Amino acid sequence: MDAQLEFYLETFGAVLLRGPKWCGKTTTAKKHANSFIEMQDPEKSADYLLAAETDLSLIMEGDSPRLIDEWQVYPRIWDAVRMDVDRKRRTGLYILTGSRVPSEGSFMHSGAGRIGVLLMRTMSLFESGDSNGSVSLNGLFSGDENVEGKSKLSTRDIAYCLCRGGWPENIGLEYRKCAVKLGSYLDLIYESDDLSLSKYAKDAETAKRIVRSYSRNVSTPADMKTVYGDALGGDSTLSESRFNDYVNALRNVFVIDDVPAWNPSIRSRTAIRSTPKRDLVDPSIAALYLGITPDNFVDDFRTFGLLFESMCLRDLKVYASGIGGKVHYYRDRHGLEADAVILLDDGRYGLVEVKLGAENVRSGAENLVKLEGLISEAGLRKPSFRMVLTSGELAYTMADGTHVVPIGCLRD
Repeated sequence: MDAQLEFYLETFGAVLLRGPKWCGKTTTAKKHANSFIEMQDPEKSADYLLAAETDLSLIMEGDSPRLIDEWQVYPRIWDAVRMDVDRKRRTGLYILTGSRVPSEGSFMHSGAGRIGVLLMRTMSLFESGDSNGSVSLNGLFSGDENVEGKSKLSTRDIAYCLCRGGWPENIGLEYRKCAVKLGSYLDLIYESDDLSLSKYAKDAETAKRIVRSYSRNVSTPADMKTVYGDALGGDSTLSESRFNDYVNALRNVFVIDDVPAWNPSIRSRTAIRSTPKRDLVDPSIAALYLGITPDNFVDDFRTFGLLFESMCLRDLKVYASGIGGKVHYYRDRHGLEADAVILLDDGRYGLVEVKLGAENVRSGAENLVKLEGLISEAGLRKPSFRMVLTSGELAYTMADGTHVVPIGCLRD
């Protein structure tokens, strides 16, 4: 993220760094800023808002890059920044951070071309120091065939990393402290004004039930009616429209982070699943709500496998963002699938299957070979690589060309 932010500051007049609370946006932004103001400072926020109402330039005064933390507290800041960028015609003037998407109509101009947008997620295993980074995702796209490495992570280590999550303040803590901090964090999200609802009175318990339902459906292409029915429980007062409003609000505070479907022209539209794969911004949220811990994960190994896939997807999203890519998935009614399809801006892509345990690696590789064959038959561009992402120890390349990579070896 440091490298991306530096590049964006050299490219745009202002940069918006957004993502969930507690993921390290302010800390990262301060490293690149020469002055800053924190709009949600509990001791000064009232004075800042009064100053903004009186003379907005008071908020914007300071050496460049000027960091305005949680700018959405006073949405007019967006238009003021955009106008200042237009007037000065220089790069690297402002850094804006935000933990929620502001309400529609709260600012006049999109900022397109003036304000670059970066999404910051929780930390990947490489960023937290748990992956040794011996295999580069960028290297795989560049045709690197020398895949080798040895992960230091045992399955129990992976369970700890998953349940701890990629929250910077949890790194190095014992799991019980991580769980208490995460539970408190989520409760505050549900109760805060950041979870803005335009039509209904806010209900923290309803928001929690929806995230619990998402947790039970994580890493699956469950349709929203399934998630709604699960969240409904015995509450007849939760209408479908109200449910959808809460889901959108949870997306806007970056708690929900679904994986879209990839729909290449290789089968009829009715054959390819188009429903997004349900996912949360960090697998630790689902682990907390499902009661999965580093001590009991063996008792429900199937669920642990779905959470492992969610952790792999989180890391792939982080690594892909650093090389201009996004993560999708593929599944059709004939049984062919790729748990992740990494699509780069230049049209290159890679196919990934996630397998917990070495015994399923071969079946995952065979599935990817079949999918590549179907793509070739359709006359489409072949993938840059096929990869089975595992919890195992050794990174290597199979005879069919499929790379087997432990999550503890991967990096951007």
